[in-house]
Amino acid sequence: MLLERAREARQRLGDALHDRVTESLYSEARRIASRAVSVGGKPDLLSRRLDSLLTNRLTGFPVMFLLLVGVFWLTIAGSNFPSALLGTLTTDTLYGMLHAGADRIGAPWWLTGLLIDGVYLAMAWVFSVMLPPMAIFFPLFTLLEDFGYLPRVAFNLDRLFKSVGAHGKQSLTMMMGYGCNAAGIVSTRIIDSPRERLIAIITNNFSICNGRWPLLILMGTIFLGAAAPPALASLIAAGSVVGISLLGVVFAMGVSLFLSRTWLKGEASAFSLELPPYRPPRILQTLYTSLIDRTLIVLKRAMIMAAPAGAVIWLIGNVHVGSDSLAAHLVNLLDPLGLAIGLNGVILLAYVVAIPANEIVIPTIMMLTLTLAKSSLASAGVMTEFESVQTREILTEIGGWTVLTGLNLMLFSLLHNPCSTTLLTIWQETKSLKWTAVSALLPLALGFAVCFLSALVARAIWSL
Repeated sequence: MLLERAREARQRLGDALHDRVTESLYSEARRIASRAVSVGGKPDLLSRRLDSLLTNRLTGFPVMFLLLVGVFWLTIAGSNFPSALLGTLTTDTLYGMLHAGADRIGAPWWLTGLLIDGVYLAMAWVFSVMLPPMAIFFPLFTLLEDFGYLPRVAFNLDRLFKSVGAHGKQSLTMMMGYGCNAAGIVSTRIIDSPRERLIAIITNNFSICNGRWPLLILMGTIFLGAAAPPALASLIAAGSVVGISLLGVVFAMGVSLFLSRTWLKGEASAFSLELPPYRPPRILQTLYTSLIDRTLIVLKRAMIMAAPAGAVIWLIGNVHVGSDSLAAHLVNLLDPLGLAIGLNGVILLAYVVAIPANEIVIPTIMMLTLTLAKSSLASAGVMTEFESVQTREILTEIGGWTVLTGLNLMLFSLLHNPCSTTLLTIWQETKSLKWTAVSALLPLALGFAVCFLSALVARAIWSL
């Protein structure tokens, strides 16, 4: 009876109830404030001019795009040198010292291989690749938030997300996902509606996290950029990476629309947003909170998840069944499926064992390619990384990769299951095995379908 009366009242009041209540609240607040508060001085002309630029229908989106590109460029360019420095320190100097120490105490080869070549190297790759970009991206993101710009982004994108049944704040969680999907999942707490929050959680994987940027940049440079004239190589390479990231937004919108029309039916809730005033960012406080609350927590989770992956990678490279290693058997098993979607068995196996951390996909691919080819550059079970030119030579001449392989690897990097750190975070946030499984399998199914279609089209064109 009570529910029936509530349903009747809901129909009588119409869909704009929330908007009307919000409008009444703000009107009443304005009326009370006008009676109790005296406003002196000049109006804030700077804020008005900034808002006319940043929230304008014509200029809001271009400015937002340029700021996004600027943040990405600073993150990618700024993290190159510290990543290389940390890589040299952890995978050369400390790695050599650990081996020397193990030799000195007479540790058995299998224990040294498992702990140093497997567990330690995986954690070292994650540490050196993840820490610099996160230490740059998160503070930049927080500075924009502190300045008051991020609420304007949500304001600009609200109508677009509302049209697919999602919430405008989903745009903020997606931007956080560009640093780390696990952090993006946690940030969905800012969305009040459980239905819209669940949509934001499931689609956050389409934001390319910093663990996937190195692979996209490498593939865009050595395959797509190298296939273009030298004068346009850098432009084509950068354009391919930006194109993949924009494609991620398209998939996020499409999947949001699908979910809001099927499993998570419902109307998008009204988005009442009070734009805060612009204010000077608090730089020292931002650096501290970004480093402690976001960077170190996410890095710790990733390194914990990478340790067992390193052990698995070393074991499949060194445990033999018959005359071949376990890795060779698994690659042969996965090869037909991989080749059908324009990839190969080595790539699929690398993604299986690298579920804990996307950062170790490329070193694992290089290790598997060289080990299976019995190259003198290989050391079974030891993850390896080379310079770009040498990587291209190894992948094309030894691995038999083509431009299609590089392009489809970029697509598969965008559309595959979240890493285990993100999956653990999804389960902690939803407490639902069902939605955690959907979050893992839905993008994976999209990845296989899109790569299969891409391979089909490419082979049809090349056969003409």
